[in-house]
Amino acid sequence: MKTFFEDATRTRAAQEVKAIEARTAAEVVVAVRQTSGHYRHTDYLVGFGLSLVTLLAMLYLPPEFPLETFPVGVALTFALGVYVSERLPGPRRRLTSRALLEENVRTAARASFVELGVSRTSGRTGVLVLVSTFERRVEVVTDIGVDTAALGPEWEQAVAKLSAAVATSESPEPFFEALRLLAPPLERALPRADDDINELPDAPHAA
Repeated sequence: MKTFFEDATRTRAAQEVKAIEARTAAEVVVAVRQTSGHYRHTDYLVGFGLSLVTLLAMLYLPPEFPLETFPVGVALTFALGVYVSERLPGPRRRLTSRALLEENVRTAARASFVELGVSRTSGRTGVLVLVSTFERRVEVVTDIGVDTAALGPEWEQAVAKLSAAVATSESPEPFFEALRLLAPPLERALPRADDDINELPDAPHAA
């Protein structure tokens, strides 16, 4: 999902945020992260599995292997498994528990909400939309001035479509289509005032 970090996509995201904020007093911030957690344990699991297969093969296959080659063979295949796992995000993600992926993205979103100043708007109307590309998940965090209960089912459906867009497509276009769906419920609950000031950057933050 490298397209989320390209200049053209970042420009498009800023335009979409500006269009949403033209209709609502909410301050929307889009942030994109390559990953929200560390998954070295998954790499080690792959390395362990490959080294175990190697050990069994050396023990039971017809060719006889010198005893001194066992440690070297097992260590090399462990390292190979770790190396391959690091560079294949799809299998690495599938081998990591869904609960851990979701928790890491949720934690990263809450941290970004504070770090990016989304919590410091004058009306406490900040909305963070965090895209985590490795996990292929979206987490939306709202400030206390945004009553999600008042936003209703339309808001919940828009958030669900954001997550589905990132989970199922390499292209950012479905994400932008879903992002636009945030505008109607936000406009209804937090209409833009004539003296509204844009307090946060429209350009997405990438890390």
